[in-house]
Amino acid sequence: MTQIELRGVQKFFGAVQVIRDLNLKIEDNEFIVLLGQSGCGKTTTLRAIAGLETIDDGDVLIDGKAVQHLKAADRDIAMVFQSFSLYPHMNVYENIAFPLRATGMNRADIDKAVREVAKVLRITDLLERKPSALSGGDMQRVAIGRALVRRPKAMLMDEPIGALDAKLREEMRAEIKRLHLKQGSTTIYVTHDQIEAMSLADRIVIMHEGVLQQVGSPEDVYQHPENLFVAQFVGSPVMNVAGATIAEDSGAARVTVDGAPEGFAFPRELLGKLNGSAGRKLSLGIRPEGVLVAHEEADGFLPAEAHIIEPLGSYDIVDLQFGEQMLRARTRSGFVAKAGDRVFARLDPSQAHFFDTASGQSLGVRL
Repeated sequence: MTQIELRGVQKFFGAVQVIRDLNLKIEDNEFIVLLGQSGCGKTTTLRAIAGLETIDDGDVLIDGKAVQHLKAADRDIAMVFQSFSLYPHMNVYENIAFPLRATGMNRADIDKAVREVAKVLRITDLLERKPSALSGGDMQRVAIGRALVRRPKAMLMDEPIGALDAKLREEMRAEIKRLHLKQGSTTIYVTHDQIEAMSLADRIVIMHEGVLQQVGSPEDVYQHPENLFVAQFVGSPVMNVAGATIAEDSGAARVTVDGAPEGFAFPRELLGKLNGSAGRKLSLGIRPEGVLVAHEEADGFLPAEAHIIEPLGSYDIVDLQFGEQMLRARTRSGFVAKAGDRVFARLDPSQAHFFDTASGQSLGVRL
């Protein structure tokens, strides 16, 4: 069992604080993805766990034992970097065997371990090749094999497929997921790519400016963002967010986004969930799939003008203009023929999110 825990971790680079009071518990066999923009502290957090960065305060625990004062070599953790860092003069077999030779393991045991890892990674036929004869995906498999071969307590990965092209990234995502399911090791993976995070993670840890914003399953962080940063960082295209006013209208709630001439009808229970605060200024968030579009006028639908259409194969993203306000909608491919077309749209109340405008925190109101 390998459990990793961070308690009150702080890290400064000079006067700049890059990790702020970070508390996180990672369970045995869990695949955790640290997700955030460049400079948010995710790689520094990973390096602090590995022992490649010292921390200024707090504790790093592995299986309940504080290890922040131990060297990287004494933590029994393997790390895979974005750069493959293979020895060019050694073949694949020798690259994978290298960390075992450094421990003084006998030749027979090394051979068995290398061939077992090569079989798992499906690179047995590449063992005699030099790195220069490998594709980018195969080189990353070798780098992963070199980390796995000594059976570390945990595997840390710092954007390991970021240097690959789109097709190889897709293949390697599937390979890394398959490997995790087969090996069952505790894995911490750093990326700024949402697709990687959503497809790989058991739980996603979202960071911003050194502060942990939300921890949850991919579905949870997408469907239930805890603040405006998460709402607009997770998802592509990003969630629509606009200032909004809630008012009572003929026994129903009416949500008017800033700049729009009319408000959208919502169930009256929204007023109760917002403590009856008619007229309160909030931020409304709704994902493009929650903006429903029709060609014909219908009850609850407001007129809008198609502004920009982005064809994305199986679906389109359409920018709809309501007065001065723009909202993005997801429609089936070709549903809106061209920019300038007049259509009608409404908001799906079950997909609406409400945030406090000042703090950015979710109000936790769902219909």
